[in-house]
Amino acid sequence: MKITTIQELLDAKVLCCEESLGKHVYSACGSDMMSDVLAYVKDQAVLLTGLVNPQVVRTAEMMDMICIVFVRSKMPSPQMIELARENGIVMMTTERRMYDACGILYTNGLIGKKVVHV
Repeated sequence: MKITTIQELLDAKVLCCEESLGKHVYSACGSDMMSDVLAYVKDQAVLLTGLVNPQVVRTAEMMDMICIVFVRSKMPSPQMIELARENGIVMMTTERRMYDACGILYTNGLIGKKVVHV
């Protein structure tokens, strides 16, 4: 799914990296617990979260995620936006709650990856 499609489906406001809206994501992860995100399968994914701190961007960067969507109209700080910009991570915010946002993306074909427990 193109990031542009995610923006449209969630009626999200793009905060940075508009030039990357044409990139594709292949899975999604919705969590406010970054430890759960670290256990998630990485690569070209979108992270949906209501947690607003720099660790969110660092976690997304570490997991090679290319898009972060803040739910419930959460707004990251200018420093977080700049950090995302430096790392080429598209950052958006939506009024939708996490449950709704994840459901919309899922019903439109964006899947979650199965977490492998070791």
